[in-house]
Amino acid sequence: MDLCFELASQIMSRLGTAVTTIDEVHGFKYFDDRDLLGFVDGTENPTDHDAVNATTIGQEDPAFAGGSYVITQKYLHDVKRWNSISIPEQENIIGRHKLSDIEQQDSAKAPYAHNVLTTIIEDGEQLEIVRDNMPFGEIGKGEFGTYFIGYARSPHRIEQMLENMFVGRPPGNYDRLLDFSRAATGSLFFLPSATFLDDVSPEDIGITPSSEEAPVDAERRGADPSDAARRHPPVSDGSLGIGSLKKKANHE
Repeated sequence: MDLCFELASQIMSRLGTAVTTIDEVHGFKYFDDRDLLGFVDGTENPTDHDAVNATTIGQEDPAFAGGSYVITQKYLHDVKRWNSISIPEQENIIGRHKLSDIEQQDSAKAPYAHNVLTTIIEDGEQLEIVRDNMPFGEIGKGEFGTYFIGYARSPHRIEQMLENMFVGRPPGNYDRLLDFSRAATGSLFFLPSATFLDDVSPEDIGITPSSEEAPVDAERRGADPSDAARRHPPVSDGSLGIGSLKKKANHE
């Protein structure tokens, strides 16, 4: 916790007034890597080369190769309600035995089990992600949760998992874990490689001076601010212009 706190302090000091803190969550390691629902989290994570392949952008998007995508979600658990149901019912919702952490037989799994709906297979290949979740909670506030962090080489993998969980596969067959957990926040980020920011220019990723910045620069040069605004129109489509985060409009 001391190292995490120091790192966060250093980052926020560098960012200064460029950001505003909206939420701060301190996670911790729980018994046997379990979440606050009592199940081991991340058991099926790929390792070694498989983990690199699951999380690192390749030549399918060469301009951003070596980077990754990360999704974060803050889930809040109704622990009292969860503990009111039987352990076999909990195990059917997760698709795994609680004490041993052994996965249920496929033939015994409920179609709504969490590990059924979050398994994505396309063209005979399982599309994996790496989870790095952390439990968090405050006893006094009665707040218990999991801060989900997932890394993937494409947002499609995570988006498909979320669609299966919330909409269902087929629609209506949703993840019953959501009866006890709700997502309070959610964000998707692009993580560049170590050298990406050294080699890229703003124009490479579609960033132009904003309408607020351009007139100021123009005034410093003694030019007409309105002329600067016309020559540097603001980016208005909301896209980051990065890899798979690009909006379709950028390709058309």
